[in-house]
Amino acid sequence: MIQTESPLRNRPSLHPATPSAGRNLITIASGKGGVGKTVLAVSLAQSLARAGKKVLLFDGDVGLANVDIQLGIMPEKDLATVITGEMSLTDVIFECAAGGFDLIAGRSGSGSLGSMSMVQLKKIREDLATLGNQYDFIIMDLGAGIDDTVKTLSNGLGAKLVVTTGDPTSLTDAYAYIKVTSQLMPGADLRVLINMAKSEAEGQKVYEKLLSACRNFLKFEPPLAGIIELDEKVSSAIRAQTGLMTRYPTSRAAGNIDNLARSIIKGAA
Repeated sequence: MIQTESPLRNRPSLHPATPSAGRNLITIASGKGGVGKTVLAVSLAQSLARAGKKVLLFDGDVGLANVDIQLGIMPEKDLATVITGEMSLTDVIFECAAGGFDLIAGRSGSGSLGSMSMVQLKKIREDLATLGNQYDFIIMDLGAGIDDTVKTLSNGLGAKLVVTTGDPTSLTDAYAYIKVTSQLMPGADLRVLINMAKSEAEGQKVYEKLLSACRNFLKFEPPLAGIIELDEKVSSAIRAQTGLMTRYPTSRAAGNIDNLARSIIKGAA
């Protein structure tokens, strides 16, 4: 189990960040909604923080931002003021003490990011990369699909975890995201994350289906980032508006996410 002590108090001195030009930005994406993407983003942020890493979570889900709702918190500032030009990304960073990480919250139902120009979206992406100099990892939770907003925010360095389940529609849409992203960014670090698998063996089968399609039609083999097993504790944590890693740190899904965090830390070393 990854250590549970929050590094919040002494983070700047214990974990000085180094310039990374966006390479430490982890994008959580999916072709389809309802695959548990946001829960994964929150849980991964908390797991990395508990491993002693300085983490920033960016809620970039257009119009459906709900990281704050899932955590039961109410940040005073959010992306809306950044979009209007009133504040910078740095100004709206919220210290989520319970999770041990920092948060840039979105605004549910606003759809503001979707109405931004490509120039503005690129500026947000560039500002996030710059913020990477102050963090070990930045996790960007994007909206589902492959619209212009998602494509623009995805277009940068760092790992892109494509979340899918065994549902055929989810697999088809995950393939579409991988296809579009690999065409826009040849050589992009795309990885597949299987969520809500009934077992590790079933998760492996789901991955192999997607891998086969990518190999045959894209001539590209995205690696498996991890398998998160189906766990009723996830739904229970959401209902309680508490992070999974806080409420059920020894649950099956939490253990899978800790394994994912270890893999990410090891790859960044």
